[in-house]
Amino acid sequence: MTSDQSQHIVITGGAGFVGSHLVDAFLARGDRVTAVDNLITGSYENVRHLEGRADFAFIDRDVSDGIGVTGDVDAVLHFASPASPIGYLTYPIQTLKVGAMGTHNALGLARAKGATFLMASTSEVYGDPAITPQPESYWGNVNPIGPRGVYDEAKRYAEAMTMAYRNVHGLNTQIVRIFNTYGPRMAIEDGRALPAFVCAALRGEPLRIFGNGEVTRSFCYVSDTVRGIIALLEKGDGMPVNVGAPGEITILEFAKLIVEISGSDSEIVFEDAMVDDPQRREPVIDKARALGWQPEVVLRDGLAKTIAWFRERLGAPSAAS
Repeated sequence: MTSDQSQHIVITGGAGFVGSHLVDAFLARGDRVTAVDNLITGSYENVRHLEGRADFAFIDRDVSDGIGVTGDVDAVLHFASPASPIGYLTYPIQTLKVGAMGTHNALGLARAKGATFLMASTSEVYGDPAITPQPESYWGNVNPIGPRGVYDEAKRYAEAMTMAYRNVHGLNTQIVRIFNTYGPRMAIEDGRALPAFVCAALRGEPLRIFGNGEVTRSFCYVSDTVRGIIALLEKGDGMPVNVGAPGEITILEFAKLIVEISGSDSEIVFEDAMVDDPQRREPVIDKARALGWQPEVVLRDGLAKTIAWFRERLGAPSAAS
């Protein structure tokens, strides 16, 4: 797939955090976009600014029940799924269904339309990794019956289904394994470290760390992630590709950085570790770099933009107030 002329792009989960940024990116380059979302974890506020545009359509639908889109379709990007711990622990069955039936339906749409298909997978397919950083060749260390299994295994199954459609039907498919992504439009009550830390800091509440704070993550700003996804859509070879920012940071260091940038005087407290919480997370991005992509936004700059967005949403005073 190329971007030489206007395309019709269907994005499931198009009102979600990453999905809505993808909607904006495709519209900005002149494409027509249909977003499909049942809004159980996405928010219509993420696409409300697009109301009335002739090149944008929104369909309120659970893709696990089927997807109906009229006319030609050039690409289907499957991003429908709860993605945060609060989301997939609140909706465990829906998470498994959208990974299985939702992926099947999205693949079926792409096949019927002769469209390119891109599936949003996750670094969680690596589980609690035995090697760091994680290359795409690593098969992972996942507990299928633990609390995180509903999300991890849904994505691992979705990858297998995607490869089956590629191998059996000759469908042009791509799989992106997205590592921790952050930025504006993250849900306030998301349950992930960044929204939890930022909201606590802006409210003057303690930042709660689960465990001793020594687990690591790496964080990629959403505009960089979106560029990586589009590069994969256009240039990928069908095999999974990591999209994320190298550079581990401990959760304790991350919390301290948020307190500093936000100008908060919140304290940091420690609580019991979460079950099956991965101890380290960092991508190998050699394959993504071969597509001409690499992250550009440094963490401190991205956090400043993200904290400013959360500050406005919460109506919190500025750091200088």
